[in-house]
Amino acid sequence: MEGGHVARTLDEVHQDVRQAVTDRAGTLWEAALRLHADPEYAFAEHRAAALLTGELEKAGFAVERGIAGMPTAFAARSGRGRPAVALLLEYDALPGLGHACGHNLIAAAGLGAALALHDVLDGTAGCVAAVGTPAEEGGGGKAVEVDAGVFDGVDAALMFHPGVHDWRWAPLTAQVQYKVAFHGRAAHPTGNPTEGVDALAALIELFNVLAVLGRRLPEAAHVQGIVTHGGTATNIVPEYAEGRFGLRAATTGALDDLVGRLREAAEGVARATGTRAEVEQVAVRYDHFRDSAVLSDRFAGHLSRSGLTLTRPAPGVYLGSSDIGNVSARVPAIHPFVAIMEEDGSDHTPAFAAAAASGRAREVLLAAAQALACTAADVLLRPELREEAWAGHRAGAAAEG
Repeated sequence: MEGGHVARTLDEVHQDVRQAVTDRAGTLWEAALRLHADPEYAFAEHRAAALLTGELEKAGFAVERGIAGMPTAFAARSGRGRPAVALLLEYDALPGLGHACGHNLIAAAGLGAALALHDVLDGTAGCVAAVGTPAEEGGGGKAVEVDAGVFDGVDAALMFHPGVHDWRWAPLTAQVQYKVAFHGRAAHPTGNPTEGVDALAALIELFNVLAVLGRRLPEAAHVQGIVTHGGTATNIVPEYAEGRFGLRAATTGALDDLVGRLREAAEGVARATGTRAEVEQVAVRYDHFRDSAVLSDRFAGHLSRSGLTLTRPAPGVYLGSSDIGNVSARVPAIHPFVAIMEEDGSDHTPAFAAAAASGRAREVLLAAAQALACTAADVLLRPELREEAWAGHRAGAAAEG
């Protein structure tokens, strides 16, 4: 290949991008710590986005802010056209817990990989895009970007996630949230009780039906609900009651089936109780994650150069959901876990938030940035790897369809 007017082998490119990450180690760690010390939440990550786009713009990236209608989303590009690789940067935090999911490290690693590729390839091998993806914790920024066409024309989407496991890919389920409301008729419970139609009783009955249904659901599927409105006074038969339900399933298709069961249950309860049911999706749907095995293997091989070994996830274990699933439905994608604390711990805890600013986190950040950059270079410089990744992606889609 030609880069910077000097012919280099792929191994030499790998060496160069690793060194470029090492040369920026202080800058990347400082960015991670600044994000960690100043947590911002879904769709309000203004300072985080400014910090990241500032570094990318300073390095010579063409930065587009506010993409997909989200003020804190961005795409920064080095080079143009195809082939194209997207490095995904998450930077939202958890209310009350800060960066207890380690998104400060995801952002800094994606930043480091993008800057290293810009240093070494200088836009000569295609397009390197650092894509800022807000609101992973419930808002679904990546899903919004997918729908807006941000990943059209991209050959691979790459990111890593800090965790308590060293796994080649993330076993992530599909999930969505629904509001179920029942409309009845108000009455005085002693003055004219026969005139009332109790919406709260209908909602409670729905919980009972779903509890029975839950015993028959397949692995990884469940429905968890809360009451969000149950009436206004104890001496008034509730004319309106509302619950919010989180649904998860191993695959997006299984989730669609589960949504259908929720609708059927709500409508059945409404018929039995004389109420009217209203079922409405109230959050972005997260698809299940489809791993690009060939690219995950590449990442794991590059990461092993830093002394970190990734294994396959334990069978039957699922670790929540993420909007990376929506991206993986569109393009070949990776989402490996790299541990920053021991397996007896958990993310979304104060202990994990502390681990995201630890010495071990710094080591993982730099190793992941190097592995991401090397994997991206492979995608850009090896047409046969791109073809294999796309073939696997199409085969997976055909098997699901």
